[in-house]
Amino acid sequence: MNMEKLVWVFNSAGGRFPGAVFTSKLLANEWIKANRLTGTLTAYPLDIGIYDWALSNGYFSIKRDEQLTPEFIGKFTSASQEHYHYEDGEED
Repeated sequence: MNMEKLVWVFNSAGGRFPGAVFTSKLLANEWIKANRLTGTLTAYPLDIGIYDWALSNGYFSIKRDEQLTPEFIGKFTSASQEHYHYEDGEED
């Protein structure tokens, strides 16, 4: 994701929805640390779904028909996204 425009999304441990979105990892780190949060910070490219991003970058290939369904595409995530884990505001 180095050349792409992206945002950093923080999801709290056990949270259902993101708690914050940042334009830089530095800003996200400051907020996470100040609030002693536990969760995951993940980079998301703009203007493309992660499913399409993973396909176009060779991180994922379709192997079954169910992987073409709206349910699968809408819930898709990729371990290839840059991401960091935090415990009590400190990066693991």
